[in-house]
Amino acid sequence: LAEVSLEPGFPRLGPRRFSPGLVQTQVTIMQGCDNYCAFCVVPYVRGPEHSRLPEDVEAEVADFVAAGGKEVTLLGQNVNSYGRGLPGPVTFAALLRRLARLPGLARLRFATSHPKDLSDELIGLFGELPPLCEHLHLPVQSGSNRILAAMNRRYTREHYLDLVEKLRRACPELSLSTDLIVGFPGETEADFQDTLEMVREVGFQHAFCFKFSPRPQTRAAGLPDQVPEEVKARRLSRLLALQDELTLKAHRRLLGEVREVLVEGTSKRTPKELTGRLRTNQVVNFPGPPDLMGQLVRMELTAAHPHSLKGRRVVEPPAP
Repeated sequence: LAEVSLEPGFPRLGPRRFSPGLVQTQVTIMQGCDNYCAFCVVPYVRGPEHSRLPEDVEAEVADFVAAGGKEVTLLGQNVNSYGRGLPGPVTFAALLRRLARLPGLARLRFATSHPKDLSDELIGLFGELPPLCEHLHLPVQSGSNRILAAMNRRYTREHYLDLVEKLRRACPELSLSTDLIVGFPGETEADFQDTLEMVREVGFQHAFCFKFSPRPQTRAAGLPDQVPEEVKARRLSRLLALQDELTLKAHRRLLGEVREVLVEGTSKRTPKELTGRLRTNQVVNFPGPPDLMGQLVRMELTAAHPHSLKGRRVVEPPAP
């Protein structure tokens, strides 16, 4: 991308050229962050939030679709706060509605969402906008209210669970993924048990799990009661084992169903197979010819693994 303006706020960008055959792309809609979570360095290195003009975002997505693209992921450190500082009433929900009207856009995703800014209007769009995929990445970081407060997350465990309930009412088939940190300074075994209980209660489809690591400039780097590395390692291992168990159970519940898969390319582990994703973001590997790449195909789900599924292509008979 070529910057063509240095005016304050998000820089205006020149036209982006998309290669023929590109199936998916990511489109940045904002930069920076205003949240100052105790563990995160982003506000210090990327500065305050600046949103990109909606017409610029729409033009880039439209160009991608015109080049044959199928799936767009909108990116920002906290997309739920998109629009603050732009002229006129601009919200992230309004941007999604605008993009969903583009002819030919098959799938629309976004990351990352901060729970404190997830509005009822945005929740209501799941199940309403056809291109908007039934998947949301909603970082919780911890299941302990005490640790959430120390992290400066500005929501509680109860608020997060209320959001999950609203999301599943709006879109029962929605899958949720999250981020989790173990070993934040001062985390006790009771705090960690709260996190395990939260993971079980929500039933995340996937979780990115990390040991706390102090970052220069961040508030958490100087906090007392740093958790020993061996304790962090044990907790991370227990959390990963639980999440793998829950993911495998969720995958097994999908067996026998026929779902739409966007074919992304060849499988990394088995080059003779193709790989793609469901709208709910699970990875599916299956045998098939290379000319299926970039296509939306119907797939019967035949086998479940902790991090992926196996599938068999379902070919619809021609209409009589």
